Amino acid sequence: MQLIVGLKGTGKTKTLIQMVNTALETTGGNVVVLEKGEKLRYDIKYQARLVNTDEYYVNDAQSLYGFVAGLLASNHDITELFIDSALKICAEDLPAFEKLVEELDLLTVKRETNVVITASMPEENATDVLKKYL
Repeated sequence: MQLIVGLKGTGKTKTLIQMVNTALETTGGNVVVLEKGEKLRYDIKYQARLVNTDEYYVNDAQSLYGFVAGLLASNHDITELFIDSALKICAEDLPAFEKLVEELDLLTVKRETNVVITASMPEENATDVLKKYL
């Protein structure tokens, strides 16, 4: 589990795009990218499964966790999972986002799934819980 935080314009999404495209070249499994909206459509190679969370009414931390759990339950070949703008998907609810990160870590460690999450927030505002994943 890796968390990439920073203010808007600091290169979080650009870093994520590079990581996704590299993962496609190196993994033997499936690569899934969750995003709010469709801004990554032309930057991510077509081999990755790109999912717009808005299409599935994922709009808080609990629904995001359930959505990820459902993806992992239905596809055991997912080895790489990327979530862009996760704090925004979680309606900017920092305590719920914190809980989400911890629960996703527990879930994905068991399945040996690599997870990278971006969140738009100053790094100095990251809580002790979140700092473990930076």
